[in-house]
Amino acid sequence: MNTVRNLVRIPVARVALAILFVVAVVAVFGAALAPHDPLAQDPAILQGPSAQHWLGTDYVGRDVLSRLMAGTRLSIIGAIEAVVVGLLIGVPTGLLSVWLGRSGEWVALRVSETLMILPFTVFAIAVAGTLGNGLHQAMIAVGVLMSPAFFRITRAVALGLRTTQYVEAAELMGAGRWWVLRHHIWSKVLPNVAVAGAHAMGTALLVVASLAFLGLGIIPPTPTWGGMLSADLGFLEQQPWAPIFPGILLVLTVGSLNILADCIREASAGEARRRRGVLRRAVGRRDQTPIGLPVEPEDTITTEEEPRRVVAA
Repeated sequence: MNTVRNLVRIPVARVALAILFVVAVVAVFGAALAPHDPLAQDPAILQGPSAQHWLGTDYVGRDVLSRLMAGTRLSIIGAIEAVVVGLLIGVPTGLLSVWLGRSGEWVALRVSETLMILPFTVFAIAVAGTLGNGLHQAMIAVGVLMSPAFFRITRAVALGLRTTQYVEAAELMGAGRWWVLRHHIWSKVLPNVAVAGAHAMGTALLVVASLAFLGLGIIPPTPTWGGMLSADLGFLEQQPWAPIFPGILLVLTVGSLNILADCIREASAGEARRRRGVLRRAVGRRDQTPIGLPVEPEDTITTEEEPRRVVAA
């Protein structure tokens, strides 16, 4: 709860949360709120913004705004699916690796290192070509490649807590591993997993857009952000502004997720009270005193200075 309270005190975090809330509403209710059918074609093709079509029409006369609103759902669902797969694989294995012993630890590290060197897009293309061109297959493949990041972060935090005195004392008093994980380790691991999850969500959105741009994962004419970018590039002479609309959605969403991840990190470290202003965050100003260390007042008399002052008097 302290992390949540510190998070909402950061102005940039509130802006990022507001943008992500709007994107979530559009993802859930976008198809119902769309002014037109996203698949309906109109004779007025490649039209600019107007009262009837706020963002214009595409090369077959479909309403651009309606397609953006309807395509948000598939883009967000694909990214969430990839992140969930990565979490389910990486976090439990990262926690268990601390207690597996040297042989189990060596195998887990070698598997994670092998998965980390594989590129997301190429691996997703290979899986889609093998298992069929579908969004779920591609996102499961991307989630498997994201799992090493969650594994290493979870393992690093749990490994540092494993040798702390209160954990060792709990084990000596008879506490089981599951009890230690729930009461002493998971609460420290969760903020780091949240930061990694927000970053992974932004990466997954870019991967979904890249696959849709290449025509993989989602079959046209189903609207997606990446698919709209790919279709608009063929008509830049008639509509040079068309790729801006899905591009802005991608930039705002991914940027908000990255900002939120940074704010979660600061809020969990207790830095929110020291850096509240948007200007300070933009210029990167930081206090010289490390977080968590007390600041000694200038007029404090230390034990070494007091005898000197008495002699001088």
